[in-house]
Amino acid sequence: MKKYFCLLSLSLLSASGFSQDIHFAQSSQTPLLINPGATGVYDGWERVIINHRNQWLGANTQFMTTAIAADVNFLKTELNDKPHLGLGLFFYNDIGGDSKFGNQTGAISLSGIVPFDRTGHVLSVGIQGGVGHRKASLQSVSFLSQWDGSQFNPLILSGESNTLSSFTYLDASAGINYVYNGGKSTFKRNTNFKLKIGAAGYHLNNPKMKYVNGSGDRLHRKYVGHLGVESDLGKSKMALEVNAVQFVQGGHFETILGLLLKYRMETNTKLTGFRQDAFFGIGCYTRVNDAVIPTVMIDWKGIQFGISYDVTISKLRKAYRGGSLEFSVSYTNRNTALFTNRRSGGKKF
Repeated sequence: MKKYFCLLSLSLLSASGFSQDIHFAQSSQTPLLINPGATGVYDGWERVIINHRNQWLGANTQFMTTAIAADVNFLKTELNDKPHLGLGLFFYNDIGGDSKFGNQTGAISLSGIVPFDRTGHVLSVGIQGGVGHRKASLQSVSFLSQWDGSQFNPLILSGESNTLSSFTYLDASAGINYVYNGGKSTFKRNTNFKLKIGAAGYHLNNPKMKYVNGSGDRLHRKYVGHLGVESDLGKSKMALEVNAVQFVQGGHFETILGLLLKYRMETNTKLTGFRQDAFFGIGCYTRVNDAVIPTVMIDWKGIQFGISYDVTISKLRKAYRGGSLEFSVSYTNRNTALFTNRRSGGKKF
């Protein structure tokens, strides 16, 4: 009996989140889901990121999210000292619970990126437009009215509608992003310091949700603030990366904090760029008052792999004691631009 009530609780949790957004624990690996202004803002020329999350392992029902994102630079110089553009697109597929609630979204981002000469300061502003599609079915969901005293009986009429509406909607978002890269203003590799800070608003057009005929729910606007700091620890091969993201959507608040200790296995060559940094990192993220998330990251010359596991510490643990597994894989081309000719800016730093 406890098993059935657990499944029902998880299904209801999925239903209660219909008007909220997906999330990943590895927030540093989802730039286009954090801020459209971050489109095209990175060390390199082209970037592709894949994220996959399996929520509540072993719950006898599927809660899975997969996202694919790619962004490129146009008119960027080798010294990154001239204004240029960033273009990106992403798609994600989210399915959850016995209702098979599906959320498929695709969007395109455009950013204007303004470096301040060779000081390492970069300011960018981005806009994002997309299309979302949602669908669900209640045919496999059990209700308390179907409890016959000893078990759930699907032959008992629930009194609920068997279907939910499938619908498509337009979406609009925007953000501003600032980056300071201290390594751009010095030849000393062991003084590397990066600061990233930004703010964004998602679903600014407040799109209408039509799960049931005649309903007029709106997708709440989501506001995001984020901060990231990465610094070498003296002249050692160690570096520390700290991330913080705050989400506010409707009456919901979510805070994600991350701390990663990195060991530099190989150091880049600042003058020629023929050799790139390679890192191994271990640390932990946390969703405040919800989960502790041990994380491992490996970055080998532009290819980065991350794996994390959510350990639930909130009251949700009473309904389900399992965790959530998450993977991320990304590739950043840091050598030669594939899709556009770079503007000459002198020697590469």
